[in-house]
Amino acid sequence: MTPASDESPIDPSKIAYVYMQMADHIAERISKGELRPGARLPGERDLAAQYGVAHLTARRATRELRERGLVVTLPAKGTFVAYPPEPEAGSTPEQ
Repeated sequence: MTPASDESPIDPSKIAYVYMQMADHIAERISKGELRPGARLPGERDLAAQYGVAHLTARRATRELRERGLVVTLPAKGTFVAYPPEPEAGSTPEQ
């Protein structure tokens, strides 16, 4: 998974944590459908290399995405884009 353009979406001069910029960029790719549910994300070291950040920054970004419910991590398997939650039984779809 490489950033959408040739330039990194990370701007260290922004008044925002680098891991949040990285998590926001990946979250945007998920919402646009570029990363589909069930898709495996690269490992943290690969993500770090692709975004030009330290691997611990990539780890923190992955944790942020997990906290948002956008990805799930399975030990020894990897991190995957989460499937949207199923509607509760008996509820009606919103219009």
